[in-house]
Amino acid sequence: MNLTVTDWGTVAYADAWKWQTDCFDRLVHAKLNGEPYENHLILCEHPHVYTLGRSGKEGNMLLSNEQLEAIGATYYHIDRGGDITYHGPGQVVCYPIIDLEEFSLGLKEYVHLLEGAVIGVCASYGITAGRLPRATGVWLDADTARARKICAIGVRSSHFVTMHGLALNVNTDMRYFSYIHPCGFIDKSVTSMQQELRQAVSVDEVKQCLCQELTALLR
Repeated sequence: MNLTVTDWGTVAYADAWKWQTDCFDRLVHAKLNGEPYENHLILCEHPHVYTLGRSGKEGNMLLSNEQLEAIGATYYHIDRGGDITYHGPGQVVCYPIIDLEEFSLGLKEYVHLLEGAVIGVCASYGITAGRLPRATGVWLDADTARARKICAIGVRSSHFVTMHGLALNVNTDMRYFSYIHPCGFIDKSVTSMQQELRQAVSVDEVKQCLCQELTALLR
């Protein structure tokens, strides 16, 4: 399988966005020109940052610039789908930069695959997760009043090449979600693996597990 896995460790969001974009542009250029290319699966963590997608509403960010600075967070308007989300330490972020056509996937199938990989990771830790109709991402108790999101997903695709991806809350500081309407929702909460299991989880172990799930589904 033509897929290179890279762990960037902890990286500033602005740097990761630039590196992602460069990688994405190279892949699109190579694909359109019949040149050889590599698909990439990139894993990382970010310092505290909020990102607002193309269809997001500015009002879902509840802090001023001064307040953002006071909590040590940055804020970016970016080119993925979806609304506002938070990234920070203890959260596993995964950026697949892949040619969907090579894997015989449409965009909806691809998002479903990302959700399935995270559902598999959660299951391996004894956490029952699933999907919520008309709400991208991975949820716990999705069909109840206690529905809470454990993983956000937002992607961009051009010429069937993807970038951006998913963010799985592992040992995330959940207080940072209180400063936004996560993914635009005001009636649903967020959670983490640590919160559900009542103990910290190895981020490196989760990265490995997520990689295994994704590569298995992409075969």
